[in-house]
Amino acid sequence: MTQKVYFLFLSIVFVVSTLTAQQTKALKSNNIPSDYDIQDSVSIKTRDGAILSAIIARKKNDSESKPVILQYTIYVRDKGRDLKSIKESVDKGYIGIIVYSRGKRFSPDEINPYENESNDVYDAIDWISKQKWCNGSVAMYGGSYNGFTQWAACKKMHPALKTIVPSVANRPGMGLPMENNVFINPNYEWAFYVGNNKYLDTVAGNDRGRFRGMMFQWWETGAAYKKMDSIDGTPNRWFQKWVSHPSFDNYWQKMAPYKKDFSQINIPVLTFDGYYNDSQNSSLYYLKELQKYSPKTPFYLVIGPYGHFGTQIGGEAVLNDYKVDPNALIDIKKITYQWLDYILKNGAKPEILKDKINYEVMGANEWKSAPSFEKMHNDFLTFYLTSTPSGNFRTADFVKPKNKDFLTQEVDFKDRETSNNNYYPSPIIRKEVSANDGYFFISKPLEEPLIVNGSFLGEIKLRINKKDLDLGLTLYEVTPEGEYFHLSYYIGRASYAKDIEKRQLLEPNKIETISFTNTHFVSKKLRKGSRLLISLNVNKNPFSQLNYGTGKDVSEETIKDAKQPLIIKWYNDSFVKIPVLK
Repeated sequence: MTQKVYFLFLSIVFVVSTLTAQQTKALKSNNIPSDYDIQDSVSIKTRDGAILSAIIARKKNDSESKPVILQYTIYVRDKGRDLKSIKESVDKGYIGIIVYSRGKRFSPDEINPYENESNDVYDAIDWISKQKWCNGSVAMYGGSYNGFTQWAACKKMHPALKTIVPSVANRPGMGLPMENNVFINPNYEWAFYVGNNKYLDTVAGNDRGRFRGMMFQWWETGAAYKKMDSIDGTPNRWFQKWVSHPSFDNYWQKMAPYKKDFSQINIPVLTFDGYYNDSQNSSLYYLKELQKYSPKTPFYLVIGPYGHFGTQIGGEAVLNDYKVDPNALIDIKKITYQWLDYILKNGAKPEILKDKINYEVMGANEWKSAPSFEKMHNDFLTFYLTSTPSGNFRTADFVKPKNKDFLTQEVDFKDRETSNNNYYPSPIIRKEVSANDGYFFISKPLEEPLIVNGSFLGEIKLRINKKDLDLGLTLYEVTPEGEYFHLSYYIGRASYAKDIEKRQLLEPNKIETISFTNTHFVSKKLRKGSRLLISLNVNKNPFSQLNYGTGKDVSEETIKDAKQPLIIKWYNDSFVKIPVLK
């Protein structure tokens, strides 16, 4: 199996850039000082009495108050590395400060990822804004967890916060540790990596053999998902807390803006993301909700063919064996500071920001822009998932079938020899697709080139003999040469399709409609003669929870609940809508 979702958060990196010798010489020629006033043991007290550890960098012998660039992170890395990052802000004419999450570095408190950030970041900003070296303006930037903390700061807006620049921002409970209410495995070991000590437990974080063995032992024995740490032999209190909240309930909601919370966000936002960022659906969720609840708030998105790590460094020449377009590679740090200068110093707006949505079109080697997510496309291609054979696949037809029909699939959860739903985009281009990936529906060849632009959506009509299942859909371009180019995917729990806050079980042997929208965003130019291929399947593999369909808490189900195979009837009036720009 080629899925690599197991490695998702093992490679999360707090990215900093280094100065070349030529850049250093240029800085000196501009009389920018190379000496700094460093305070490396600062303590910030929160309203509830917790202590946050911080490092501050200022220009030596400079008493002038300045805007402050704040990085707020759970990743306590080598002091020199973190210092280099905040010194860079000083070189750009700001005060640089990095604040570590509650419990990290010199903080004596307990470490609980995600839980306290919305309050703690507010308190950190409040403390910063009252220092004599701060001119009353604070901005934030950073990626991954650091992106999440920026949005957490917007749960309740502090007047000193003037802008945020999040990259691949996480949204706890929505992109991780579960996606569309399905728990996925990478955050299991990540909890030890960030939670075991005041810095980072690199020994645990790098012990892939330990966690891979644990994961496959769970898969092979059929133990309950919540028993994962018993198999590992080390209690994981964070994991246990997370799986006790399978709905998007108040536990998750309070960590970052939710629904009407977005209406009070009035600061400009610049976001960076990637088509192959695993937590993309949570990152773009923030912008879509901001657009919905606060339409007058200016925001910009820069997105291209990047992964989670690659986005934070401006892209990689080769991603999952795919050679990206040269124009896709950007200087993300340069754009970030151009943006900060634009907001805080009345500088020029970064040239790449032509409109709100700025995206690189894979295969075209060019950037395009649109004023909103909805205006990225000018049409939808609607494909009905028919039962009509088409070579090795079934037909994806523009026309709704006149006669109702269905395809039957049986999934035996007792069988651990085969896995279903190989959705992970690695490699992005493959020579074949897995026979275990359910049913495939293929379109006719395109008569003209077009751009797939945005996130696909649709409705699946089905009848099952149980009360629940986890759906998987994957979208490919089949090139004229017969290669399969991974475009996007969806994984989600059917019982939460209507409401992520409340589980609504399916009624056995009744035709149900499962609507889905929260799929991964992509832009790709399709050539004339290419075809679109849609995979429809049930999620069953070692890399995430197994939903046996009993209706019980999925984390408590075991292989004993797999007495009868899951029988699905996929109806031919199911459809997928793909946004395109013609």
